[in-house]
Amino acid sequence: MKPAILILLVLLAACGKTERPAQQPRRIAAPSLRETTQCLADLRAESIAFRVLPDKDYGNGCGLAGAVQLIEIGVPVTGLTAVRCGQARAFDSWIRHAVAPAAFQMLGSELARVETMGSYACRNVVGSARNADRRSGHAIANAIDIGGFVLKDGRRVTILNDWTSPDPAVHAFLQTIRASACKRFGTVLSPDYNAAHRNHLHLENDGARFCR
Repeated sequence: MKPAILILLVLLAACGKTERPAQQPRRIAAPSLRETTQCLADLRAESIAFRVLPDKDYGNGCGLAGAVQLIEIGVPVTGLTAVRCGQARAFDSWIRHAVAPAAFQMLGSELARVETMGSYACRNVVGSARNADRRSGHAIANAIDIGGFVLKDGRRVTILNDWTSPDPAVHAFLQTIRASACKRFGTVLSPDYNAAHRNHLHLENDGARFCR
């Protein structure tokens, strides 16, 4: 092979490597109308107060489809905005049938408030170099971050301060509700996963079956 042709081939190969287009944000299929209709009926059957939100496509892998604004689930919840209906249903079930009973049985006080760090946010996955170019479940309102819980006796249990609490009851409470969340959500991430989740539980209704 002539030297000039060899040089040309090398240059072309290098060009192909440097000009490869970036991976597009992850796109998750929106729920069908039938799925959303059934989910809304399920929320009403549980006497959950909510407002249906209009579908919106914000572009770049962000948007709302089949989302609601939760108004009342039986215990005050702070920080929530738009939540996909299926995520809202799983969240309500977790609070009612796992967190509230565990607080009373293990900590000796009723649950007064759930503190979240939000639901919808148009952003990529954080804390994972491998997935840094992928959209987070928050980008489609399919994830909720839990920061802590306030009890009626005045105690406040947070993920940041109490995940490794020396109090065996508090430690057992947080481990128990994490295990329960893993049965209801596809992805559950905690401080045990990475430093980006040191202050919250990430709950996502994506069917991934990943619990850390």
